[in-house]
Amino acid sequence: MPVLVMKFGGTSVANLDRIRRAAKRVGVEVAKGYDVIVIVSAMSGKTNELVGWVGETSPLYDAREYDAVVSSGENVTAGLMALTLQEMGVPARSWQGWQVPLKTNDAHSQARIEEIPTDNINAKFGEGMKVAVVAGFQGISPEGRITTLGRGGSDTTAVAFAAAFEAERCDIYTDVDGVYTTDPRICAKARKLDKIAFEEMLELASLGAKVLQTRSVELAMRFKVKLRVLSSFEEQSDEAGTLVCDEEEIMESNVVNGVAYSRDEAKMTLISVADRPGIAATIFGSLSDAGVNVDMIIQNISEDGRTDMTFSCPTDQVARAEQALVAIKEQGELNYSELVADTEVAKVSVVGIGMRSQSGVAAKMFKILSNEGINIQVITTSEIKISVLIDRKYMELAVQALHDAFELDKA
Repeated sequence: MPVLVMKFGGTSVANLDRIRRAAKRVGVEVAKGYDVIVIVSAMSGKTNELVGWVGETSPLYDAREYDAVVSSGENVTAGLMALTLQEMGVPARSWQGWQVPLKTNDAHSQARIEEIPTDNINAKFGEGMKVAVVAGFQGISPEGRITTLGRGGSDTTAVAFAAAFEAERCDIYTDVDGVYTTDPRICAKARKLDKIAFEEMLELASLGAKVLQTRSVELAMRFKVKLRVLSSFEEQSDEAGTLVCDEEEIMESNVVNGVAYSRDEAKMTLISVADRPGIAATIFGSLSDAGVNVDMIIQNISEDGRTDMTFSCPTDQVARAEQALVAIKEQGELNYSELVADTEVAKVSVVGIGMRSQSGVAAKMFKILSNEGINIQVITTSEIKISVLIDRKYMELAVQALHDAFELDKA
């Protein structure tokens, strides 16, 4: 039988009624002749609750125990979904990550998938099981311990299963009916895109768009997985949602196709650092070892052999960054006069594959922000995106102004 992967996010399985609704969608696909692999997230809000308990218990927690706690939410949903399907007369069985087994490395809380053997699930399909309900977000390390794939990791689980089982497609069900030009909650003019290129979706995901996890898009692009984003709350058609696909499948693309934002950003500055070879490697090597995800980096002009080094990172990693930088200062590996953290900043970005062949996008973006009285603190660019760091209080204004100026409400 052809295989279909269906992933349901937290809002789609937030309670028993929604689990039943999702199960009915699965039943429709089973009736069409598919063997279905359903990937489920934890019920909406449950992972945040579990993460909160871990943080309250141990602020600088052991990542192995963090994984043991936060992976439990998906196990509950998987069991309830399997039971619901069984009540509907659909042969279903729940699977935890270790039972598949979904093999990962040992990078707890940010594990990467290494292998998904298909033998166990395919054997059960051969015995008459029609639906494998797999707990997303989790796997098993070489040491036999539970691992998790990072927040949003159920998306990555779904795409990885679609690739491993050579699924006909991978449908991601969420609380929105597709990918929008920006967040509709911030900009009422936001427009749903029928198609978006893998590269654009990858940039939007990495820059703060919450629709898909970055690594899930990377996998889909690498393995050519047909990926569709749909709403679990609306009636579906063959053309519903947004198709994430190769650039070649899109006839025409706007210069800018989306505006992304991230409010959970922090700007950290090391003041008066020695300007000598290897200093950047020392700073960012220690941050990497501490698990800090550094994004934007800027170094001021050197004066009298000293310089300032600024970088951005997620706000929830500021404490880890401070601890790492203080440690290497105390060890004599780094000398600086002050470490300043600003947690009241936001990142706003414009994205579009059309930028490759169109000049003047940066100038237009900066002019728009200037007209709104918004000061740019840090800038970073790639071939198809421009990102700026600004005061968080201006974030929504910046998103709306850029969306209007680039006329993203027009198809």
